[in-house]
Amino acid sequence: MKKVMATGTFDILHPGHGVYLEESKKLGGENAKLYVVVARDSTVERRKRVPIVGEEQRLELIKMLKPVDEAYLGDPNGDVFKIVYEIDPDIITVGADQNHDISRLQAAIDKRGLKAKAIRVEKYRDCELDSSCKIIKKARRTNFEGKILDNCED
Repeated sequence: MKKVMATGTFDILHPGHGVYLEESKKLGGENAKLYVVVARDSTVERRKRVPIVGEEQRLELIKMLKPVDEAYLGDPNGDVFKIVYEIDPDIITVGADQNHDISRLQAAIDKRGLKAKAIRVEKYRDCELDSSCKIIKKARRTNFEGKILDNCED
C-alpha cells in the first residue's frame, strides 16, 4: 500500500480541491492511502492572504471528503518536513495551481533522505469558481440586496 501526501490551504472548498485530492490518491494506485496536510492559518497569512475559514474548520471539512484517509494540520512552527518524516509518504503531490517548483521540492526531499517522489497533479477542474480567490471576488462584487441575507446571522 502506497502512502500519498497532499498539502494545501483548502480555504473555501471548491471542485478543484476535490479533483486535486482524487487525482493525488490515484497516483498511489490500488489501495493507496491519502494523507492531507492542511496549512495553518499563520502559514496561509504569510504566503497568501488572511484565510476566510479557520484552520480547525478547514481540517474538519477535509476529513469529510471521500478520497481522504487521514488529515492533519501542518506544524505550528512552520517546519514543513516534520509531518513528512512522521507519515513517510511514497508520493507528495502538488496541485496544478500551487506555486511550488517540483525540482526544488524533490531536491529538498532527497537532501533529507526521504523516499518520497514529488509529483505535480496536472488535472484541474476549470470552472467559473475554481479558486478561493475567485469565490471571494465574486462575493465582494455581488449585490446582496433583498431577502438573501434575511436569515443570515452575524
